[in-house]
Amino acid sequence: MTEESVFYQRLKTEIQLSGKNFNQVERELGYPRNSLNNYKSNATEPSGIRLVELSDYFGVSSGYLIGKREKVESKSLKVSFQRLDFQEKRELYEICQSWATTELSKRNRKQ
Repeated sequence: MTEESVFYQRLKTEIQLSGKNFNQVERELGYPRNSLNNYKSNATEPSGIRLVELSDYFGVSSGYLIGKREKVESKSLKVSFQRLDFQEKRELYEICQSWATTELSKRNRKQ
C-alpha cells in the first residue's frame, strides 16, 4: 500500500469538510472522473492551474494544500458556514438571534 501524499490527505480532508465526495467535486470543476484520485501517491502532483482551482474551490491557500503552510481559515463567512453541520448551524443561529435581540434593545434604549 502506498503512502498518501500530503496534497491528497489535505484534499481528502477538504472534500470531507465540504460534505461532498471526489466525484461531485470533479463534476463541479469539470475534471475527468477519478482524476483527483491520481494524486493519492507522491508520483503525481497537480498542475499550477489545478492547484489554484482547487484552493479557490475550497477557500484555502494553495500553500496549505501542498503542505507548505498551515491552514488559515477562509475569510469568507459563506464558506465557513457551509462547513458547519446542522447542529452547529443551529447553535450559530441561536447566538446570532441573541446578539441581534440585545443590539436592538440597546439601540431602542438610546433613542
